[in-house]
Amino acid sequence: MKSFLPIVVIGLFVWIGGAMTAPRFIQAADEIPKIWTLEEAVNFAVAGNPDSTIAKKRIEKAQAAAVIAKATDYPLINVSAEYGQTNTPMYSFGNILNQGAFDNSINFNDPGVTDNLQLKAMVQYRIYNGGRDLAEHAASAARIDISQTELIAVHEQLGFEVVKAFQNIILAEKMVAVRLEELSAITTAVHVGRARHEAGNLLRQDILNLELQQARASENLIQSRHALEIGKRNFLNLLGLQQGEVEIDPISGRKQKLPGNTDYRNRHELRKIEAMYQAAEAELRKAEGSRQPTLDGFAGYQVDSGFIEDETGDSWMAGVKVNYALFDGHKAAAEISLARVKLEEIQGLKLKTELTLNLEVQQALLNYKQAEERLNVTDKMVDVAEEVGRISRARFKEGVILASELIDLETRLTDARARQLNARAGYQVAIANLRRATGAPQFSDN
Repeated sequence: MKSFLPIVVIGLFVWIGGAMTAPRFIQAADEIPKIWTLEEAVNFAVAGNPDSTIAKKRIEKAQAAAVIAKATDYPLINVSAEYGQTNTPMYSFGNILNQGAFDNSINFNDPGVTDNLQLKAMVQYRIYNGGRDLAEHAASAARIDISQTELIAVHEQLGFEVVKAFQNIILAEKMVAVRLEELSAITTAVHVGRARHEAGNLLRQDILNLELQQARASENLIQSRHALEIGKRNFLNLLGLQQGEVEIDPISGRKQKLPGNTDYRNRHELRKIEAMYQAAEAELRKAEGSRQPTLDGFAGYQVDSGFIEDETGDSWMAGVKVNYALFDGHKAAAEISLARVKLEEIQGLKLKTELTLNLEVQQALLNYKQAEERLNVTDKMVDVAEEVGRISRARFKEGVILASELIDLETRLTDARARQLNARAGYQVAIANLRRATGAPQFSDN
C-alpha cells in the first residue's frame, strides 16, 4: 500500500495540472495553411470551430453521466471516526456497554462522565431495485449516442458552410476582376469618346453618359471588393480564427464528387432519433421499475474505545432490508404515463423527420440539375456577349454606333459574366448541398 501511495499522489497532480490547463480552441500559427484548399479549410473548421468543441464537451458530459449511473453497480463503503465525551445517562451507559466496561457497581441513573473513540466501517449494496439501474445504464448509453450524432451534425453543417464560404470568395474575387474589366472597357470608351468629341463626331451628352457609366462601374467595383472582404471575414470565422490573411487555391486538392447514394437514410438526424427512442424506452423501463420492491444488503464493523474507562470493545452488524411502497400518491403511475407519451412523441417525430429529410434530398437533386443547366446556358451567354462586345467597341471607335448602345452592350456583357460566375459557384454549392442532404461528408470516396 505504501509503494502505491506515491503513484496515486503523482497521478493526482497530473490530473490537477491537466484540469487547470485552458482548452485549446485556436490552433497554432504554424498549423494554419498559408494558402487554403477547400479540403484543408473543411478539415480545419471541423477541428477548430468552437461549435465542434462545444459538441465534444457534450459528449464528455454524457460519458460522465454514464459513469455516475454505473456507480450503482458497486457497493458503497463508508468509514468514519468520532470522539466525544458525555454525562448523559443513556449515552454514557451506552459507551460503557460498547467498550465492554460494565460491572455491577455502575449506577444506571448516573453512570458518570465517559468518553468514546468510535471507528466504524459500513458496506451497503443494492441487490435488486426492479431493473431501474439497468434501465439507467441503457439510457445513459443512448444519451452518449445522441451527443455523438450531434457532433456529426455540427461537422456536416460546418463542412457545408465552409464550402459555401470558399465558393463565395472565388465568386467575389472573379467578380472584382469582372468589375475591373468593365471599368477598363468604359474608361477606354471615355477616351475614345473624348477624342471623337474633339473631332466633332460625338455630342457632349454622349460623353456625359459614358462618364456616368464609368462612375457606376467604379461604384460596382467598390461594392465587389467590399463583398470579397466580408466573404474572407466570414471564412475566417467559420475556421474558428479571429484574424488573418486569406488566400485560397481553388485548383489544387481533391474535387468534390456527387454522392454515390442519394438516399436520406444515412442522415445523422435518423440516428439521433433512434438513440432518443432507445433512451425513452429505457426511461419507461426505469419508471415501471419504481413499482417493484428494493432489496439492500448491509454489513458493518465498529470499534469503541474509552480513555476514561480504559476499555475497548468491538461489534459487527449485517443483514438485508426490503422496501416496498404500498402507496405513493399515484407518482409511479404518472411517471410511467409520462414516459409512454415521450416514447409515442418520438415515434411521431421520426415520421415527420423522414418526410422532411426526403424533401431535402429531392430539393437538393432539383437544385443540382438546375445549377448544371444554368451553367451550360451562362457559358454560351458569355461567349456570345464577349463577341458582341468586341465588335461593338470597334464599331464605336469607328463612329458606327452610339455611346448609349455601347453602354448597353457593356452592361449586358458584365451581367452575363456575373451570371456565369454565380452559376459556377452555385454548381459547386449544389454538389456540397447534395452531399449534406444525403448524409455524406464533404470529402470522401462516396
